[in-house]
Amino acid sequence: MTLLIVAALSIVLSSTADLWTEVLWYDSVGFKGVFFTELWSKVFLGVTSGALTAALVASSIVIGYRSRPIYPPSTPQQEALDRYREALEPLRRLVTLAAPLLVGALVGLGAASQWQTFLLWRNGQSFGQVDPYFGQDLGFFIFTLPWLSFLVALLTVVLLAAAFAAGFTHYVYGGLQLSGPHRQTTSAARIHLSVLLAALVLVRAVAYWLERFELSNQSSTLMTGVQYTGATAVLPAKAILSVASVICAALFLAVIFTKTWRLPVVGVALLIITSVVVGGIYPGVIQSLKVKPSEKSLEAPYLDNHIKATRAAYGLDGVEVTQYQPKTNADPAVLRSDAASLPGIRLVDPNVVAQTFQQFQGLRGYYRFPDTLDVDRYLVDGKEEDAVVAARELDLTGVPSAQRNWLNDHTVFTHGYGVVVAYGTRRGTDGEPVFIEQDIPTRGKLGEFEPRIYFGEQSPEYSVVGGPSGGQQRELDYAASGGDKMYTYTGRGGVAVGSFARQVAYALKYRELNFLLSDAVTDESRLLDYRTPRERVQRVAPWLNLDGNIYPTVVDGRVLWVVDGYTTSDMYPNSSLASVQDATEDTITETRKSVAAIQGGQINYIRNSVKATVDAYDGTVTLYAWDETDPILRAWSAAFPGTVTPKSQMSAGLMAHVRYPEDLFKVQRQLLSKFHVTSADQFYGGQDFWKVPVDPAQESKLNVQPPYYLTVNMPGQSAPSFSLTTAFVPNGKDVLAGFLSVDSDAGATAGSVRPGYGALRLLALPKDSNVNGPGQVENYIGSSNDNSPRFSLTLSGFINLNKQQGSTVTMGNLLTLPVGGGLLYVQPIYVQAKAEPSYPLSKAIVTVFGSKLTWSDTLDGALTELFGASTNGNGGTGTGQTPGGGTTTPPTGDLAKALADVQTAYAEGEAAFKKGDWAAYGAAQTKLKAAIEKALALQRGAGPGGTGSLTPTASATTTATTPATSTGG
Repeated sequence: MTLLIVAALSIVLSSTADLWTEVLWYDSVGFKGVFFTELWSKVFLGVTSGALTAALVASSIVIGYRSRPIYPPSTPQQEALDRYREALEPLRRLVTLAAPLLVGALVGLGAASQWQTFLLWRNGQSFGQVDPYFGQDLGFFIFTLPWLSFLVALLTVVLLAAAFAAGFTHYVYGGLQLSGPHRQTTSAARIHLSVLLAALVLVRAVAYWLERFELSNQSSTLMTGVQYTGATAVLPAKAILSVASVICAALFLAVIFTKTWRLPVVGVALLIITSVVVGGIYPGVIQSLKVKPSEKSLEAPYLDNHIKATRAAYGLDGVEVTQYQPKTNADPAVLRSDAASLPGIRLVDPNVVAQTFQQFQGLRGYYRFPDTLDVDRYLVDGKEEDAVVAARELDLTGVPSAQRNWLNDHTVFTHGYGVVVAYGTRRGTDGEPVFIEQDIPTRGKLGEFEPRIYFGEQSPEYSVVGGPSGGQQRELDYAASGGDKMYTYTGRGGVAVGSFARQVAYALKYRELNFLLSDAVTDESRLLDYRTPRERVQRVAPWLNLDGNIYPTVVDGRVLWVVDGYTTSDMYPNSSLASVQDATEDTITETRKSVAAIQGGQINYIRNSVKATVDAYDGTVTLYAWDETDPILRAWSAAFPGTVTPKSQMSAGLMAHVRYPEDLFKVQRQLLSKFHVTSADQFYGGQDFWKVPVDPAQESKLNVQPPYYLTVNMPGQSAPSFSLTTAFVPNGKDVLAGFLSVDSDAGATAGSVRPGYGALRLLALPKDSNVNGPGQVENYIGSSNDNSPRFSLTLSGFINLNKQQGSTVTMGNLLTLPVGGGLLYVQPIYVQAKAEPSYPLSKAIVTVFGSKLTWSDTLDGALTELFGASTNGNGGTGTGQTPGGGTTTPPTGDLAKALADVQTAYAEGEAAFKKGDWAAYGAAQTKLKAAIEKALALQRGAGPGGTGSLTPTASATTTATTPATSTGG
């Protein structure tokens, strides 16, 4: 008994500590109302549903027992039941109490999980639009119908439980006899059961009626929503079944007067037959004999409504479509003019250079950058620059194991330091990034800002920070040559844990006695927990789906994490259902840890309703109403008043760093691959459907290409804009079918979004177009024998040479840009040496326009070859770039001969491969390997005769901000 009491007390104390610390956390971030609104909603639903269930089950048991016959008929069945009654009697009161409570608890727990459905119904808003079949406002389907369906399901479960309890009790105590010559039911049992069963059938009548509206979200292989068979056969059938159920319920009540079950049995049998014939066979006959032979014409009006609803639900109804006939041989002067109009083409691939950032700017083993960096824009020297951005975060796994203990993990190593920003359009002498902001302490061109990262994507579970003014500084700020710089947190973030009661609560929560024993926990200490930005936003706005790629930005002297939030629904009538997880998966989400696909089921409505920020220093969470017209956002704002800040309060600095969210764009591009077709006839055929191409830069070729942020000038635009872009290819082919961009520049005006932000622009290529798609371009690059004035090898030779000598060659993002009336492809090539330290450096840039391919060590060099003249520093080689240029010494003597042997062996291998002559191919590969080894030895000066180099010699002067360390990888 002592152990049981101790265990019970431990559970109570632990639960109390968890509850109290939750309240303290929500209070610390200013969202305590969210916690209590959610809590009371769950309690209300759980207690109400549980109490109703328990009351009906208990009343059924009590009525069944108290109305039992005093002298049950003497039958073998009753004699057998006598033994059960005798065994049950000592436990009868316990069962009468425990069974209803157990069933009620289970039902209550299930009902409590529907708190969001309840709050949306209670705070539902009007969409101002009606569906084409029922004349109901769209808000009825999204806010009211789910709640009514839940109530029907709840009442069905409650009445079934009550009917089972009543039937079982009446049977055990003789009120209901199911066999033998004395098959009869007592008057009390008959009335009791008939009322419960009538109520159950009435609920079923309501269910049939609601199922009429649910046809608006019924999916088939053709579409989602009401179709011809549904409108002409299923809708009337559901109405008939609803009326039949009401009649059947009346027949159950008639048992009270007729004292026989014959009528309700006949009624139930007829209801079942009606449901099979009218609800199943008849629609099937209509579908098979009438719809299938003429499906295209009969379904046309329903398909038209489906297309319109889908485009509206996913924000595709405003897409600007341009029929685009790309040129493959444009005038060089036009190409130069268009290229010069671009402020820069992003050369730095944020998905490749994380290791390079780590090498140049990691500085200490306990600092870490994410494996995928982010793209943003910054105003540098009066000019807006595309930039690649990453926060230098704390990573405890980098702390030496000998220093790992509670005190160091939670009171010394508490925060990261600084944001590293590099030009997206420039590269250094050796192919390294050119930094705008760098180092510790931070230096660069972004001005003064608070660099400490207490809240980030890799922050520890919790840290104890702060202390008395003038007291001992315990936190490691950064390592310096003169000794470690220590720091004491002065922010308002976290929960004050100075009191003994709070220390006890957190000791219980984290199962850690050091909260009570360590002198590092003082009266002025604060505890920082729930520290990742996504987690903080999700806790204060549990009704949002969050974008899988959050990003840091420097705004008004602070580092802010920007998190895009979505309101979604799967109840928008007649809109196509899509798996949000499948739609947001691509190469990056499948191969990187820092970017994730949205987890969840199917949706058919989405809006980027909220832009959230999390302060990296004090953890302040702010939710900005981005799409203030969204009825779902308005409903949640009414449910949680005061939690969402109007967009008008966004600062100009924050507005300048807002961008169109990736996951929304991924969902839209997946839907647009089909719903760019707006004609019902063409949609039915499906011949014009597209798909997102497989990412050609990945060797596995298993995942689709991610969208890319870059500055483009779409046809019809007066000036280039920062955009998010993607390509489309037809099903079964790899030629380009379409190119989509969305304007991602929100402007820099406080509280006001720039006109044009969010505009979707689609270039639709002719069906007979043979413009190369990304996959074909990648194949062209990999097998190209084109030469470059800057290199002594062909492009394929350059790639293979680096692979043969042990380096890793990584193909960067293959960018597509509309230029000169055609489409320009640009791809950086990264080389990562085998020897440590190893990190990728940009060594070549490839450009493709039509059938012409050029490449060089700089973008300007490649474009000069492509256009026939210099772009005068534009197209990504603006002022301050270090192009890594210089002069190439032509190879001579033995080196020239060795290089010629490399080319010859490579060509022989390619020819043998095409013929399928594997013996010749193997011999050519052996010759190629020998030639490469000889060339490398000669380049290192190991052989006699010959001068020259395999790669360009750097001679340009670095004028931009360059890393303190610039050793090659």
